[in-house]
Amino acid sequence: MTKNDVAHLAMLARLDLTDEEIDLYLGQLDVILHSVARVSKVAGPNVTDIEPTTHAVPLTNVYRADEVRPGLDHAAALAGAPASEYGRFRVPQILGEEQ
Repeated sequence: MTKNDVAHLAMLARLDLTDEEIDLYLGQLDVILHSVARVSKVAGPNVTDIEPTTHAVPLTNVYRADEVRPGLDHAAALAGAPASEYGRFRVPQILGEEQ
């Protein structure tokens, strides 16, 4: 990993890092990548009898009946908004910025 790699990752995450922070994160990311490589080496390429998991314990969805209930009308919903425009919530633009 290089300083340019860290700077690119920071740009993708929309982080404005100083050169000192880039150096710090470069060292930290290097440690993380070496640790992952070491674990991968111990696990070995021939580990096929272990199922991949996303959670340590099984998860169960709890379902409830899908019932129609009264909610806010359009005007009441917009009344709590800090800003609205054309009958919709107005939010700052984040897409389309220069990369």
